[in-house]
Amino acid sequence: MIRRWENLIGRPAPAPTERGPRGGIRVTAEFGEWMMGLPAGHVTQVPGLERKHQLRAIGNGVVPQQAYTAFQWLIERAQRKSE
Repeated sequence: MIRRWENLIGRPAPAPTERGPRGGIRVTAEFGEWMMGLPAGHVTQVPGLERKHQLRAIGNGVVPQQAYTAFQWLIERAQRKSE
């Protein structure tokens, strides 16, 4: 799945984990951003946005490719009903 997504969005996957401040392993915000299909730095390079807020923004977001497909389907369905 990782390789397929890399090919689809056109960029390699970033490191999925990192060491936290206490030495534990945690997911990187960059990986979450990549999984959402967002451009690199779209969330993770916003000045002043802390990691916890980056993760919240990513987690509350919508995958743009899925939203596009859903809207496209709704529009086509509405057009068929109006014919």
